[in-house]
Amino acid sequence: MNPLLSRLQPYPFARLRELFEGVQPNPAYRPISLGIGEPKHPTPQFIKDALVAALDQPGHDLTGYPPTAGTPELRAACAGWLQRRYGFPVDAATQVLPVNGSREALFSFAQTVIDPTRPAVVVCPNPFYQIYEGAALLAGAEPYYAPSDPKRNFAVDWDSVPEATWAKTQLIFVCSPGNPTGAVMPLSEWEKLFALQDKYGFIIASDECYSEIYFRDEPPLGGLEAAAKLGRTDFRKLVAFTSLSKRSNVPGMRSGFVAGDANILKQFLLYRTYHGSAMSPIVQQASIAAWNDEAHVVDNREQYRRKFAQVEPLLAEVLNVKLPDASFYLWAGVRGSDTDFARELLAQYNVTVLPGSYLAREAGGFNPGAGRVRMALVADTAECLEAAQRIVQFVKKNSP
Repeated sequence: MNPLLSRLQPYPFARLRELFEGVQPNPAYRPISLGIGEPKHPTPQFIKDALVAALDQPGHDLTGYPPTAGTPELRAACAGWLQRRYGFPVDAATQVLPVNGSREALFSFAQTVIDPTRPAVVVCPNPFYQIYEGAALLAGAEPYYAPSDPKRNFAVDWDSVPEATWAKTQLIFVCSPGNPTGAVMPLSEWEKLFALQDKYGFIIASDECYSEIYFRDEPPLGGLEAAAKLGRTDFRKLVAFTSLSKRSNVPGMRSGFVAGDANILKQFLLYRTYHGSAMSPIVQQASIAAWNDEAHVVDNREQYRRKFAQVEPLLAEVLNVKLPDASFYLWAGVRGSDTDFARELLAQYNVTVLPGSYLAREAGGFNPGAGRVRMALVADTAECLEAAQRIVQFVKKNSP
């Protein structure tokens, strides 16, 4: 067996199941889960129709192997969305590559770009999406956890990374909008990262799967957009990852794309050709329909805005929480232990939340997720409101 597998830590949801062993949720309440960030809004009908219609289209049915690079039509749809969303052109043939959702792409990307024959560090935000850590470890690299600063809207403290660590860094994972904090990186922060990149030569993987769920008038800045604004139009050593899962409520389709440095994507395509990561032609056709339509995205965003406008003020009465820049999470500070909070909330009010310490690693003597919980407001408004009301009751009942 690959000895690196032994270095993987249990996934947060496995740890949550262990935490809840022996807990008997209060039967007076029906279960409500805010624990998993899985979209629950209905999938738009036109995407379902496109899936069905593709079964009868010659060349797009199930009788042939799909190309790993995707069809020209799909790459063009992805490039067209980037142009409309961010205002700059990309070459659909060389700077765009379809992937089976951002999760598998983030993992396989690290396997492509890490050179394990020399010292390799992968810098991750902390707290973070655990795929970053697993991808680094299985690529033969060492993760370095750069803490997020709650005093600066959970901005990552890149200045805290030692120079000796930067010198060995081959890859940085950036998550903006962030999971679990919902923070968006401003242009000034991208400028700092690019300056560090120019000095030390690492690659930046920009995870942007929450980019279309936001609460301000101005949409979140993307990594490629930041590069273009700063004159880095070749997107050197930069690749952005995006997905239809949250944008279009189709996590089961496993569809997204990466875009950026053409030289890196050429090597990534080579890796994926051997890895067997081609997207089903049926999914490709439905993805084209999804990327070419924006009305359903606006409607989805408005649903989240209305939901958060009702839920966040309720929770802010009893918890340290505020509206995020983007994403569908609330990153709430609690009194005392975050694991005790989650366990007792389930026992007393049958509501599941995820302890923040499970989404971070202890580094520099502290865990930046401790004392917080992540709440995924993915269900309909009525269910999220009911969960919020129970949480308010729970906090008031258990406050000193």
